[in-house]
Amino acid sequence: MKKSTLLMACIMVIWFVISFVTNLLGPLMPIIIHDFHLSLGLAGFLPFSFFLAYGLISIPAGALVEARGPRTTLLTAFGLNLTGCLAISLYPVYAVVIAGLFVIGLGMAMLQVVINPLMRTTGGEVRFAFFAVMAQLVFGFASYLSPLIFSALMRQPGAAERPLVWVEFYWVFVGVYLLLIVTTARITIPRVTLADSERSGSLAVYRSLIGERPVQLFFLGIIAYVGTEQSLADWMSQFLSTYHHFSPTTEGARAVGLFWGLMSIGCVLGMVLLRLLDAKVVLAAFTALAIACVALALFGPADVALLAFPATGFFLSVMWSIIFSLALNSVSRHHGAFSGILCTGILGGALVPLVVGMLGDRIGLRYAMLTVFATLGFILSIAWWARPLIRNETVGVLDLFNLRRRSDAHE
Repeated sequence: MKKSTLLMACIMVIWFVISFVTNLLGPLMPIIIHDFHLSLGLAGFLPFSFFLAYGLISIPAGALVEARGPRTTLLTAFGLNLTGCLAISLYPVYAVVIAGLFVIGLGMAMLQVVINPLMRTTGGEVRFAFFAVMAQLVFGFASYLSPLIFSALMRQPGAAERPLVWVEFYWVFVGVYLLLIVTTARITIPRVTLADSERSGSLAVYRSLIGERPVQLFFLGIIAYVGTEQSLADWMSQFLSTYHHFSPTTEGARAVGLFWGLMSIGCVLGMVLLRLLDAKVVLAAFTALAIACVALALFGPADVALLAFPATGFFLSVMWSIIFSLALNSVSRHHGAFSGILCTGILGGALVPLVVGMLGDRIGLRYAMLTVFATLGFILSIAWWARPLIRNETVGVLDLFNLRRRSDAHE
């Protein structure tokens, strides 16, 4: 096997692990709430601690990749992941789980910073788009699989009687990260040459960008998107259990898995639509449909809610890429530093679910989740006020499917 092929296989495994570990938190929420006897507000600190790490480490991680290279960054990230999983496995109490998730989040953020430039260098510039789509599919498959495997574990005979049975997952993750550390230390990893869009900037550059109004607004857009995504993923199982009495380990877990699965399918449709329509039109249409799905999920009957929550994932699918591309296309310089600022906006996954949880203790989870309408409303506004310097290239339907070209050739 070629060294580059082996490394690309390892990269895909890393994408799978990132997704599987990250998206296990949603189906776990009702179980952890039950096991630790938590209020919704205290439960909100679980995703808060994980995604807060993203906001704190994204820019420093980029600097580490530039200074020390991908191997050091990968080993540091896996070491943090291992430490967090080991802490949760050995001392599964609320405070340690919070701290462990924060440390795991640090490692996950570092992995996401280093993995894209490493994938581009390994596969080559000309095949980067292909491998990026493959990585997205692997990520989506792991997102879909994670809740289903959780459900299978929880439905084993005697699982309901075993205390803290979900900790078994983190023991498995300990083994996975040990294996990844050994593999990373032994495998050949090329020196990464960062593209301009991947380079971090000086402190002066960050100060200059942060003072610009479009940068501030798109940063809030990323916060709104990740906050929406994680609030739905983290709280839907608890909502279905509280208001419709669905089991978190069966229907709830399946709903979360389907949410992520439909998000992957939506990405495929989104890629087609972005070849046909202006990105702002696609963003507006998908956001409006997402708002409708959330309304049905929160206020519809049980069978409707069970379908509407996952369906929302389909319409969220295009938002990250469109917001990110509109943002980068709205400034003419310092794209690497701007990307770092935008990635810091992932802390929206910390803030919004926490707000939902704290409000849930006061006014009930259903009305607390109305917060999602505010974040989706802000995303919808982007389609109105965004003024990109470069718009996405579009083609006609016949051109997209190569029919016009075939017709010309026939004539």
